[in-house]
Amino acid sequence: MVLTIAGSDNSGGAGIQADLKTFTTLGVYGTTAITCVVAENPHRVQSIHPVPAPILRQQIELIFEAFPVAAVKTGMLYSEKLIETVVNVWESLPPKKRPWLVVDPVMVATSGAMLLSKKGMSALSEKLIPLADLVTPNLEEAGVLLGRKITAEKEAIQAAEDSLKKWGVPFLVKGGHFRLAQATDFMATPRGLTVVTAPRVKGVKTHGSGCTYSAAIASSLAHGHSLEEALKRGKKFITQAIKHHLRLGKCQALNHFPYPQR
Repeated sequence: MVLTIAGSDNSGGAGIQADLKTFTTLGVYGTTAITCVVAENPHRVQSIHPVPAPILRQQIELIFEAFPVAAVKTGMLYSEKLIETVVNVWESLPPKKRPWLVVDPVMVATSGAMLLSKKGMSALSEKLIPLADLVTPNLEEAGVLLGRKITAEKEAIQAAEDSLKKWGVPFLVKGGHFRLAQATDFMATPRGLTVVTAPRVKGVKTHGSGCTYSAAIASSLAHGHSLEEALKRGKKFITQAIKHHLRLGKCQALNHFPYPQR
């Protein structure tokens, strides 16, 4: 089973809602700890209401008290206080009993709204990322974390490798925002570089792809797959979710039920 620690997206395309859809399709039981209630649709974020830190802590602790959690993924954490809450709970777990931890460093919504405070950025970098088994930034997020722009695939590879050296944990730098014919992602681990590629699906603009991708990877880790295999399965899932997207009024939405995998 998998725990997602993230924000609630009332439009259903990202955050907790996208994670739960992904978990269900990929055959794992999903649980949640909500960090923020977000009023949004695919075009804009209107307001963000953070959950009090003690409530977040209780949500996480009660899940670990009752369930055998195999993997955890984090999404929108929003503030320094909420990130420190996650870190404190994590460090209270016996090291040998800690599940996989996938950190999606959510910073900016597809619509452009900021989803992480400046102090939260520091807490993410200094306290949470060093605990992760995998960090999954897109190009902009990787650039913010390293303090430089990433404008080419060679730079994305270097960013993944430099991030591994800086934080000592595997990094997946997602290259989808390059808008090339192939959507290529680069994962640096102590075992070397893994590259996954899929044909770009043109003319589709959805939100929640990062949430869905990291949730798919966490699902595969919970099934017992290696990090490299989980990445390949996650890439296949998000590609199909985009390819078989839904047209809902004026919006295009990811299809989280394209092809079940185990």
